[in-house]
Amino acid sequence: MSRIGKLPITLPKGVEVNVSDKNVVTVKGPKGTLNQKMDAAITLKNEEGKLIVERATEQKRHKAMHGLYRALVASMVKGVSEGYKTEQELVGVGYRAANKGQLLELTLGYSHNVSFDLPVEIKVTTQTEKGKNPTIIMESADKQLLGMVAAKIRSLRKPEPYKGKGIKFTGEALRRKAGKSAGK
Repeated sequence: MSRIGKLPITLPKGVEVNVSDKNVVTVKGPKGTLNQKMDAAITLKNEEGKLIVERATEQKRHKAMHGLYRALVASMVKGVSEGYKTEQELVGVGYRAANKGQLLELTLGYSHNVSFDLPVEIKVTTQTEKGKNPTIIMESADKQLLGMVAAKIRSLRKPEPYKGKGIKFTGEALRRKAGKSAGK
């Protein structure tokens, strides 16, 4: 049996889970509503405030889907109850970030500013303090969407290994390289 798939998912207060006829799971909570289409071989049971994910057979594909959909539903439940948050730092001289609603304006050392339009599901704030790197803080109930958008922003200027300049996640350890060695 799948070690991840057999773990029950505890439902916090205020979170509702519904499964439609077409195997679409809808999770509603205080932070929003999320939907996920599930495989036909996977079923959800709600027993006394706990969700249990079950599979139809012991086929290898069904075993793989068992753990996958349990993890997806668990992250949906956590997202609508607590939410997810990512922080990114802009390391470099002259690097700046500002947001106007859902539009993120980034100055990353290019000849032009980069405008990044964020989805409405993501709440963004930017912080600029003297003596610290500018920070982009994003919050959302959807873990997949938040990770995808954070990776896209990071790809605009990846941290380079020599000076560490670029967009990095707060607390991310970068592998640094030594530069050219001087003389013989």
